[in-house]
Amino acid sequence: MSDKQKAFGWPEGKRAAVSLSFDDARPSQVDRGMAILDACGARATFYVSLAGLDQRGDAWRQAAARGHEIGNHTLHHPCSGNFPFARGRALEDYTLERMERDLLDANEAIRDRLGVTPVTFAYPCGQTFVGRGEDVRSYVPLVARHFLAGRAAFNETHNAPAHCDLAQLFSRDADGKSFEELKAMLDEAVADGGWLLFMGHDIGDGPGRRQVTHDAALEKLCRHCLDPAGGIWLDTVAAVGEYVRDRR
Repeated sequence: MSDKQKAFGWPEGKRAAVSLSFDDARPSQVDRGMAILDACGARATFYVSLAGLDQRGDAWRQAAARGHEIGNHTLHHPCSGNFPFARGRALEDYTLERMERDLLDANEAIRDRLGVTPVTFAYPCGQTFVGRGEDVRSYVPLVARHFLAGRAAFNETHNAPAHCDLAQLFSRDADGKSFEELKAMLDEAVADGGWLLFMGHDIGDGPGRRQVTHDAALEKLCRHCLDPAGGIWLDTVAAVGEYVRDRR
C-alpha cells in the first residue's frame, strides 16, 4: 500500500469501501434482488432507465424510500453505433449540447417519477465520448459539472480513494461471477485500502450467465461485506463518493 493510500482513512477504522451498482432498472432488480439486499441490510445504487422504471414504478419508489440510491443513466442510453441496438442514438452522432440535455432531462424525469434527484451517474456501455474522428469529445466534464460522481464500466481494478477521478470511477463487472470470483476482487481492494465498485444488470440464478449477477453470490457478498470483523464499508456510490470528496 502506498503512503498516499495509508494516509487516506475510511470511517470508523474500516479497511476498504464497496459499492454495489446495477444498471437499466431491470425488473429482476426489484423482483428478485431487492429482497436479498434488504434482508442483508445492504444499500445499493441503481442507474435507471425510464422504460425499466415505468415497468415497476411503485417498487422503485419503495426502494428509494428504503435508502437505495437512484442514479442517472441518461434519458436515451446512447452508446457507440458499433452496437446495432444503438444506431438510432449513436454517440458518434451526439454533440456535447445534446448529451447535456439528455443528462438533465433524465434527472428531471426521475425526479418527477420518484421524487429524488440523482447525484451520481453511470456511463451507458461505459463509453465517455461523443462524435467521431477529429470531432470526438469527452463528456466527462459534463458529468463532473452536474454530478458528484460518474461510474465507468468493465474496468480492471478498484479505485484509489486519494487519487481516483470521481467523474470517471472504475467498476468491476459482477455479472456471471461466483462469490469466490467476487471475493478475490474484494480481497485486492481490502489489501490496498481501496474503493471497489461492482457493476451488474439482471439479478437471478445460475452463475456464468451474461449480464446476470448470480443471486446466491450477491447474498454471500453482502453478508461478507457487512460482517463487522471484515472491516469493510458497504454503501452507495453517493455515500462513499461524498466521503471521498470531503476527505480529500
